[in-house]
Amino acid sequence: MIADMDAVDHPERDQAWDTAARSETEYQRLDRNWVSLLQELRVVQTGVQLLTGFLLTLPFQPRFEVLSTTMQAVYLTTVGCSVGATVLLEAPVGIHRLLFRRHRLLSVVTAAHRLAYSGLLLMGLALTGVAVIIFGVVAGYLAGVIAGVCALTGQIIFWVLVPLWVRHEPPPVP
Repeated sequence: MIADMDAVDHPERDQAWDTAARSETEYQRLDRNWVSLLQELRVVQTGVQLLTGFLLTLPFQPRFEVLSTTMQAVYLTTVGCSVGATVLLEAPVGIHRLLFRRHRLLSVVTAAHRLAYSGLLLMGLALTGVAVIIFGVVAGYLAGVIAGVCALTGQIIFWVLVPLWVRHEPPPVP
């Protein structure tokens, strides 16, 4: 597991495979990685922006005042995670703009990769918080806790365990 995570932070270790299988240079690989990352960010940015917008309107709804102190704390934590996710998932665009034409694509791709991981973590926590709040308000505290556990479990399974399981398969031979 540690070796796998180390490989994430050292994409140059994949260069020999990319050269053999794709006949691409380091710069072509970086361009491909950047485009791939941008496509992923486009998907999650829209979702996290909508989630954040939804959360920011809740305090202005009449039923918001009936939230318990605990649920208000869950709400504020959820908003913080959602806003943080929005910032982290949009940061790669700002970095790219500032470093555009500065020949720093490796720095941009590396930073964007780490920011995307962090943004996804916060987005997952925000989704969990939203499940807790909505189920808690509609069906009661226990239902909120169960929904939160289910949301978090689903994220762990599909965002972490399944990719790690697939990752342990040997790469195709070029």
